[in-house]
Amino acid sequence: MRIGIGLPSAVPGADARSIGPWAAESELRGFRSLGAFDRLVYDNLDPLMALAAAAARTERVELVTTVLNAGYRGNPVVLAKQIHSLERLSGGRLTVGLGMGGWAEDYAVSDVPMTGRGAALEAALATLRTVWRGEVTGPAGSIPALPPDRPRLLLAGFVPAAFARAATLSDGWVAPSFGLQLLKRGVDAVRREWAQAGRRGRPRIVVERYFCLGLGAARTADAYIARYYGDLYPQVRHDVVTDVEHLRTEIDRVAEAGADDLVLLPCSREFEQISLLVDALDRAGRRP
Repeated sequence: MRIGIGLPSAVPGADARSIGPWAAESELRGFRSLGAFDRLVYDNLDPLMALAAAAARTERVELVTTVLNAGYRGNPVVLAKQIHSLERLSGGRLTVGLGMGGWAEDYAVSDVPMTGRGAALEAALATLRTVWRGEVTGPAGSIPALPPDRPRLLLAGFVPAAFARAATLSDGWVAPSFGLQLLKRGVDAVRREWAQAGRRGRPRIVVERYFCLGLGAARTADAYIARYYGDLYPQVRHDVVTDVEHLRTEIDRVAEAGADDLVLLPCSREFEQISLLVDALDRAGRRP
């Protein structure tokens, strides 16, 4: 199982200028991917912007949105061009995890209804691929085609229709950031839908977990998770890694559940979290 690290782009109060150095150090320390996730009404950076900053400071590490919420991004051609640009800026290292977004306030301020999101996502996916194939043209030229199957595309969601979309319309599934049983059910469902669709191989499964290490780690994690998730705090907090033993256990159980990738998302903006995580992985007998 590959291990990646999230950027501090969704940690309130983080210095946006720290994204580049964080990305460069994470690549140097051997992490396989850099993740960034989305929220609209919150103190965070847009994930595509954050990953563009990371792309400028790295050469090899995979860049992953875990996930980018397409539901309230009203113009899929504009979204396709933004993703297209990041894929080119990164030299072909982008994997786009897409979801619909579940925060009602994000839809409210966007004046977009939360009903009909599944159909809208499927329509948006078709448009994205049309753009990426170079089929959108105008009098001055066209958006150039990307190489086949670029960027890589994963889908999120945890209802039956979402599992089916992930298996038939993408390369795999981005699992929620908490809930072992939900992860297991999702992996089984996506693999079943994948086989029924007659696809070769297996879907890629990307799992996220939050982490915070060092002095006051549990307190920092508590504050972050409570602020971000509100009433969902008890469900999420159980799976947040704050010590070496829990890290070892979490790696083992998500790997056993079928994860191909684990992206560890920071609850703290402190730069030392990178070294603390590397040290904890060494002590747990796991390498990035």
